[in-house]
Amino acid sequence: MKTGEIEDFRIFCAPAELHKAINMLRGLVAGISCDTEISDAEIKELSNWISLHANLENRHPFTELIPAVAQVVEQDLVTEEAREDILYLCNQFSDGGEYYDLITSAIQVLHGLVHGVLADGELSDAEIRKLQDWLYDNDNLRGVYPYDELDSLICAALADGKISHDEREMLKGFLGTLIEFKDSRNLAEADFAKMRERYSVQGICAVCQEIEFEGKNFCFTGQSERGTRAEIQRIIKERGGAMRNGVSKKTDYLIVGNGGNPCWAFACYGRKIEEAIKLRKQGAKIMIVNEVDFWDAIEN
Repeated sequence: MKTGEIEDFRIFCAPAELHKAINMLRGLVAGISCDTEISDAEIKELSNWISLHANLENRHPFTELIPAVAQVVEQDLVTEEAREDILYLCNQFSDGGEYYDLITSAIQVLHGLVHGVLADGELSDAEIRKLQDWLYDNDNLRGVYPYDELDSLICAALADGKISHDEREMLKGFLGTLIEFKDSRNLAEADFAKMRERYSVQGICAVCQEIEFEGKNFCFTGQSERGTRAEIQRIIKERGGAMRNGVSKKTDYLIVGNGGNPCWAFACYGRKIEEAIKLRKQGAKIMIVNEVDFWDAIEN
């Protein structure tokens, strides 16, 4: 989606985008506070949140939120008092909002939480346990992607009381699928793609070295960074496949575009992925892959 088109879309989705920004901040602050040490990289992520939402600085509640976050950035320290102040301001605006239901808001907070724990590029035992605590406190999200998948990975990693290197890397690889990398200063998609290549959760944004086209049904979600929907449809058709508008049990591949829309309810995926996950749990053989792997298959 071009910049002008996004701005036009924002006219109709401004309240939704405000809620998303606040919920992401709630999760980001909570994630950064998971362990006792606050790094320069984590402070930079807070600074980046301010930059991303500078256009909102004259709108309530950002007139209070942005100065509060800016003070933390200037002091290079997330104190308990500062954390509580920011979360209090967020809660005053976002709890009970009319634009998003509680489930959507909670998933947005989870995305911010994940971004916060990964802000320094590391994933400590304390951060993993904090994620597990959050999942326990929000078990009403069972059945909503990515709750079940993340819960399973963390439970497996903690089952023997010791988190191995492979378990930690697998978790980081999966958590990377929940990050909107264009909104990060420190985290790079390429680094997490390498983790997913070695430690992938089967069928969930997996690295797919071989994508078959002949007789296969494709669906696309999000915005592509390399082509229009019409171009992608033509490429698939030329190779003997078909592209459908919606996800169904007959879908073979759901391609996830990397050009995220800032007005999406969730950071890096939409409703089509939720539907695909539900169908997979019912036995459908839908492979969810990143568009990078799709284009690699085309070029190879």
